[in-house]
Amino acid sequence: MRSDLTDTVLKRLEHLDLRFVPSLVDHTSIRAAPETRVTTLANGLRVATKSTLAFKDTATVIGVWIDARSRFETEGTNATAHFLEHMIFKGNASWREVIADMVGDINTFTPREQTACYARVFNEDVSKVLEILADILQNSTFDAERIEQARDVILCEIEEVEDRTEEVLDLLHCAAFGNTPLGRTIWGSAENIESITQEHLKNYMTTHYTAPRVVISAAGAVKHEEVVELVNKLFTKLPSDPTTSSQLVAKSPASFTGSEVRIIDGDIKMAHFAVAFEGPAATDPDSIALMVMLSLLDFGTKCEHSGSVLSFVLL
Repeated sequence: MRSDLTDTVLKRLEHLDLRFVPSLVDHTSIRAAPETRVTTLANGLRVATKSTLAFKDTATVIGVWIDARSRFETEGTNATAHFLEHMIFKGNASWREVIADMVGDINTFTPREQTACYARVFNEDVSKVLEILADILQNSTFDAERIEQARDVILCEIEEVEDRTEEVLDLLHCAAFGNTPLGRTIWGSAENIESITQEHLKNYMTTHYTAPRVVISAAGAVKHEEVVELVNKLFTKLPSDPTTSSQLVAKSPASFTGSEVRIIDGDIKMAHFAVAFEGPAATDPDSIALMVMLSLLDFGTKCEHSGSVLSFVLL
């Protein structure tokens, strides 16, 4: 015998408002997407590719991803990772010009836990880009003149950041994680920047730019076996220290504590604020649901004008 509750539910189902019923979506194209293949070389370096040869693409994105950034600095070395990024990626005009001549597009991606650089080029230039990345990671030199140039640029950056809303997000990390690696600024203190030497940069690269913490990725009209062969041939001089980023994190954990920071400056006409909540780790199954939710909420920064009011919605 059916219960009264069952009858009630069935009656409701008979009169559903179709506006609130999710439509069926055909996921055939998603299931047909090329798989990502990963190969770990003898020195621990990983090669990840996604081949779109079947789609007759004419361009390929080549990138290097390194588990190294301010997350792995100490209070005394905070600023080194950002300084190094300027020296070998942002401030390296020669290789940027080479890629630009290939009609390529260059970008860097540098959150608190990773350093990444990637370029979009035509398929015939893939091997050349890999040669450039290999040269950068294995043969970079840090002469005194370039170090001083980078130092001046970074100190100017800090002054500019202090006048922009980016500082709010930096303070947000400090409030969330306190005096731990994730709570430190990406740029580092002016005192640390002014004291960085060639030896500091070399030591950081030797310690953190190790093969097991590097991933070379390629997405486009490439063959996995060919990319693996090229990387195996070119990236032979990276340090092979087996220490992983997970082991380093375990030694210097950063716990979300939460707090509040307020800075009052009468010279600033607007008020800027940010709010953060602790979320799941990247390895947590819930991280996928979180990414979907952020996408639905239009994750990122929105800038809206309303008369004399400028508001930023930071999610």
